[in-house]
Amino acid sequence: MNATPSLSMDVALITDRDRTLERIYAKTFPMVRHYVKERGGTTEDAKDIFHEAMILFYEKTVQEQLTLTSSVSTYLMGICKNLWRQELDKRTRQLPLTESQAETVWEPPTGGEEPAPLKLMTFVEQLGDTCKSILVSFYYFGQRLEQIAAQHGYQNIRTATVQKYKCLERLRKAVGHLSIENFKP
Repeated sequence: MNATPSLSMDVALITDRDRTLERIYAKTFPMVRHYVKERGGTTEDAKDIFHEAMILFYEKTVQEQLTLTSSVSTYLMGICKNLWRQELDKRTRQLPLTESQAETVWEPPTGGEEPAPLKLMTFVEQLGDTCKSILVSFYYFGQRLEQIAAQHGYQNIRTATVQKYKCLERLRKAVGHLSIENFKP
């Protein structure tokens, strides 16, 4: 399907919708599946993304809200790439804490006397050696993420960035209920 004018696609979808969609599916889905699998997804993920893109494409075409300047496959691949990026972003934000991570959340001391000022490093140490190493290296020593990735054996900088983010989120959760006053001498 080369650059197909929107009008002929409208006609094809209206006159022979099933066959037209099958041709689009047969040509484009293998590319989408390859793209998603190369970026950590499964065939099921690819199907979900592709079906969502096909629905968007079909609705816009039938409602005459789409003027294609490229092939249908190129248009659908663009939609699928954006949808998959959004899905990956959503997945990285929703990673659950493991049991050992959940146990490290700090609880305030119970006692009648005025507590001693807290030190942030106490909370960082409770995160574990890996998180402590990443956060101290990045924020205290000012190391670049490339160095941190190499030190921890991560395959790329993105992995180090995600791990740093997870560690920061755990630290924020641990100290989130405290105010700055808790850290003043």
